[in-house]
Amino acid sequence: MKISVVKDILEANDRIARQNRELFDEKGVTVFNLMSSPGAGKTSLLEKTIEAVQGKIRLGVIEGDIQSSQDAERIARFGIPVVQINTGGACHLDGNMIRDTFEEFDFDELDLLVVENVGNLVCPAEFQVGEDFKAMILSVTEGEDKPAKYPLMFHESRVLLINKIDLVPYVDCDVEKIREEALKVNPHLTIFDISCKTGEGLDAWCEWLVETVRKRKSA
Repeated sequence: MKISVVKDILEANDRIARQNRELFDEKGVTVFNLMSSPGAGKTSLLEKTIEAVQGKIRLGVIEGDIQSSQDAERIARFGIPVVQINTGGACHLDGNMIRDTFEEFDFDELDLLVVENVGNLVCPAEFQVGEDFKAMILSVTEGEDKPAKYPLMFHESRVLLINKIDLVPYVDCDVEKIREEALKVNPHLTIFDISCKTGEGLDAWCEWLVETVRKRKSA
């Protein structure tokens, strides 16, 4: 019985996600779903990304947290449209939550919509929101065992950003091992080694993102 309930929930969400996707397709908006554990650096990455791509592409952000609006406030200072979703305890965003924000955006004025999901290495990977692709951040402070322990996140993602590489000399973490284990789970991952603190690797990520959005727009 529990299996049926879970199946029904996922199927209902997938239907809404497809409807969201139809709208994004109609408007030519690229959407990516940004996932990670708490503290891996999602919002810091968004701040650095916005600084780099503003003027090249037009973007908006949906912030997902269990409580508070701190992350949305950080993003709002860049003068871009941002909506905060507080889940009140739910460990992920879903298609219906995303759809409820649509009145807050003018999709004719956007090229990219970023969904910053709730910090969690399990649930966000299970729920589609209508995105073009999922991207996840893994910080070196979390260790190289995460692809083996949380394979769904890596399997469902198109992009892996290995963050905080400036801390490698101070933590017991093998970045190459992360890369190897992640590619075992998903050989098609595009991987970037980055540091939001020093800026290392961010140019390559931002160039990839801008090119991806432009290709999507032209298609």
